[in-house]
Amino acid sequence: MGGHRPGPPQLRPGRALAHTTGASGSGSPHRSDSRPPQTPRGGRPSDLIGRPGTTPPVPGRPASFLLGLPALLLLLGLPALLFALITWQVVVDGPLLRLDARVSRALVHPDRFSELLADLGGVPVAVPVFTVAAAYAAWRARRSGTDRWWLPATAAAFAMALVPVLVVPLKELTDRPGTPAVPPATGYYPSGHTATAAIAYGCATLLLLPWLRTARTRRTLVLGCAAVNAGVGFGLVRRGYHWPLDVVASWCLGTVLLTAFVLCVRPRAGRNSGRTAAGTRSSGSGPS
Repeated sequence: MGGHRPGPPQLRPGRALAHTTGASGSGSPHRSDSRPPQTPRGGRPSDLIGRPGTTPPVPGRPASFLLGLPALLLLLGLPALLFALITWQVVVDGPLLRLDARVSRALVHPDRFSELLADLGGVPVAVPVFTVAAAYAAWRARRSGTDRWWLPATAAAFAMALVPVLVVPLKELTDRPGTPAVPPATGYYPSGHTATAAIAYGCATLLLLPWLRTARTRRTLVLGCAAVNAGVGFGLVRRGYHWPLDVVASWCLGTVLLTAFVLCVRPRAGRNSGRTAAGTRSSGSGPS
């Protein structure tokens, strides 16, 4: 044809190439801006819930877990409603308390093992575990150069501090008596040991998940956290330290606080997309 010229295709001015001939003339591909190729899968840190990095951030969408409306209703709305229902029943001495008493009578059998399980929810045990996990996660985040490395540990400490702030007034307001297995007293609702264990071990797990390398290790940690919290609740009921509803209510409260913690520290879509767009403009080329 008239406009056809034989020979290799000509380079268009102003276009950055992802593959060019190196200075040595070897012809090996490299980035035009001398940066290394895209980070391999194993080199990208996982997000808060422990998922390994799989793809670069997509403009307009966060790179890690975002709670949608169904998850928000499940993890915030339902536990909050159940907690309010149980609290109302405790205050008005409703029919749920009679069912609660029957379940308690069937489960109470004080022994040393149940007492040890209950002690796992005490401040002398749970708070040191949480402190070590929070300090380690903050150290790892700062060492890796993470933006706002202090935020997850600080938010977790704030959630931990909220436990007595919320539980102690509720104990005073509800003034619920203890089970027949303990000396006569009041102020057993909700369970402070259960709430302490839920936040201490739950936040410790969420803080450590991003720094664990394998899915199996992360799964083991999550299952261990659930087992410890279930053991604390069972021990408290089995020993007679608390009614079953005291424990269930504190699990609901802990679920709300843990969900709020995740919402507080999750990456924001606008911030991620802005950084991605800025990085794309500065590089002038796509990934190699």
